[in-house]
Amino acid sequence: MLRIRPAAGLRELERPERRDYFRFRVRPVGASLGALVEGIELANPCDDATFSALVQALQDWKVLFFRDQSLDAERQALLCDRFGLLSDDTLVPRTADRHAEDISDMVVVFTRDATTVGLENEWHGDGTFRPMPTMGTMLRAIEVPEVGGDTLFADMSGAFMLLPAELRRRVVGLTAIHDWSIGAYAAKYGDRLDALRAAHPPVAHPVVIRHPATGRPTLFVNRLFTREIVGLRADEGEELLAALCGMVDLPEVQVRWRWEPGSVALWDNVACNHYGANDYYPARRVMARTTFFSREHERLLPWTDSGCQASSPSRVNS
Repeated sequence: MLRIRPAAGLRELERPERRDYFRFRVRPVGASLGALVEGIELANPCDDATFSALVQALQDWKVLFFRDQSLDAERQALLCDRFGLLSDDTLVPRTADRHAEDISDMVVVFTRDATTVGLENEWHGDGTFRPMPTMGTMLRAIEVPEVGGDTLFADMSGAFMLLPAELRRRVVGLTAIHDWSIGAYAAKYGDRLDALRAAHPPVAHPVVIRHPATGRPTLFVNRLFTREIVGLRADEGEELLAALCGMVDLPEVQVRWRWEPGSVALWDNVACNHYGANDYYPARRVMARTTFFSREHERLLPWTDSGCQASSPSRVNS
């Protein structure tokens, strides 16, 4: 078993630049990711200056948290439409923009309780099994359990930087296969599973990407959807993939968010992995989710020591 001793701890982590966002206040809640945004009501119309500040804060902190928000589905969708092309994040996603007849349909409300148990309790990025994953997600709490149901986030740029230098050099240039059908929820498709696998085959992404917006080197693997590393012996690849996915377990790269009704989290889906703690059965948890694709980028580019080089994510045979 490959055991990774993290590089030099927090000295290797890139701490976000402290800056004045002018339109709101930001209070860090994690070392390299996660900030509580105060002094803003997301339900209000967002002028260009405020929106630009939100974009900058999201790039800086990777996940933004908000308390006591009065968003409804329509306002949530309209705000997320500013960030990218709205998606309902299903296997075959519908997309829409602010001109849609009922944009609030793009907000997915899901309930977990004694009859519908959550399957979000594995580290993952949303839709990494697509040629271009969703760029971001907004999640709003409607009803939460008294105890439990937190969401954890892991900084994947920090995870890469905490790899020993020799291992960083080794993984740059590698490619991994992402496959939706290995995820925990695939069983719900029953008899349709084989046909859906054929229609939506796995895709290949660089193991280390150049983040589309910030240019940061970012580890792009996750336990839920990453199946294998290309070009390695099966045992070698399994060992390396398990070790890389295990970097999210380091407290140094994590932040944990405790939900309250009206709380909102907005995260960069390419920069983070996340994990929904399933520790509240049989209590009820109701959340409203909106995801969005980039309108500018069609693929993820690999990181190289000297910059980046284009390579299109390709579909592969399962």
